[in-house]
Amino acid sequence: MSELTHLNQHGEAHMVDVGAKPDQKRHATARGHITLAPHTLQAIAHNGMPKGDVLAVARIAGIMAAKKTADLIPLCHPIAITAVDVTLTPDTTGIVVEATVATTGKTGVEMEALTAVSVAALTIYDMCKAVDKQMTIDAIHLIEKTKSDLA
Repeated sequence: MSELTHLNQHGEAHMVDVGAKPDQKRHATARGHITLAPHTLQAIAHNGMPKGDVLAVARIAGIMAAKKTADLIPLCHPIAITAVDVTLTPDTTGIVVEATVATTGKTGVEMEALTAVSVAALTIYDMCKAVDKQMTIDAIHLIEKTKSDLA
C-alpha cells in the first residue's frame, strides 16, 4: 500500500493523515510512449492533423491532468503543485511523453506525473485516431521521485 492509504479496522481503504509530516521539496518524473505510423508522425510534424496542433494540445492536457489528479484518483491527496513540465519528443516510432511535477508539501507528486503522461498520451491518441488505427500507448512508468528538506 502507498503512504497515502491504509486499511482501517474494517478492511476499508482511506486516506492517511499526512498532517504531521514535514513539508519538503518534492519532484517526480514519469515517462511513456505512444507508437504512431510514419504518416501520422509526418502530419504531426507539419501541423497537418485535422484537430490541430497535436503537441501543443497534448502538452496543455498533461498539465491540466496533473492539476486534477486528486479529482481522478480517489485516494490521492489534493496537492498544491508548484511546477509541471510536459515534454513530447518524437522518435523513430512515435512520441516519448515525459512529465516532471514539483511541489513543496507533505506528500509526493508521482501520481500527478504519471497522470500527466497518461492524459497527454491519450490526447495524442484522440487527436490522431481518425488517421491512425494502429496506435499503442505503453511503457508508462515512474522515472524518478525525490524529496529534500527545505533550505
